[in-house]
Amino acid sequence: MILVEDLVHSFGPFKAVDGVTFSVPQGEVLGFLGPNGAGKSTSMRMIAGVLGLSGGRVEICGHDIARARLAAQQSFGYLPEGAPSYGEMTPSGFLRFAADLRGLSGAQRKQAIDRVIADTELEPVLRQPIETLSKGFRRRVGLAQALISDPPVLVLDEPTDGLDPNQKHAVRDLIRRMAPQKAILISTHLLDEVEAICSRALVINRGRIVADGTPAALAARASSGRLEDFFREITHHDRDRASEDKP
Repeated sequence: MILVEDLVHSFGPFKAVDGVTFSVPQGEVLGFLGPNGAGKSTSMRMIAGVLGLSGGRVEICGHDIARARLAAQQSFGYLPEGAPSYGEMTPSGFLRFAADLRGLSGAQRKQAIDRVIADTELEPVLRQPIETLSKGFRRRVGLAQALISDPPVLVLDEPTDGLDPNQKHAVRDLIRRMAPQKAILISTHLLDEVEAICSRALVINRGRIVADGTPAALAARASSGRLEDFFREITHHDRDRASEDKP
């Protein structure tokens, strides 16, 4: 449902993403991991069609993101980094706006809005301006708009960023409930989140995939058996190898 082949993006002479390739079938929750500056958010933005590709190909449900961007974007819900929205709107108004953009109307529109409000527990703040909300509630508003059309694919950049422990638990439980019917790509820096909800993990460093496997299999590659230690070892090893390769 998500196909990424040889994805490349350059900022001038600097390659932020360099030959990233992976796929995500229905029923899989793929965690996309990497240190700061590794190329995670740049990759997510290209997959979502909001940043151009310097090279490679992305397909969402068979639609090429470069050649049929609208059809591809209609197939997924996207939660971008920072969850930008219109601060003067209320969550209720913003979700009505999102539903209209997705072409929902009548009873279907009302049911979709009610569903995402319940799923993201937004009822207490529905009539407050978004700009007055806490970071956690703003994040949940962003997640709600990504879910409103009940798309088959979700592309979520740091979905639990800013949430308190109870809110994180609720969102992770929601993702687990949706997982069998969807293909879900999650960018995160939280290793416990990967272990809690992801069936597979990719580690990206310096724009390239350096590890791919189940969280348990990757953790087993560390002498301690802990995912955080494997992540530290693989990213440090890759960085050290890059330093050795420099003339």
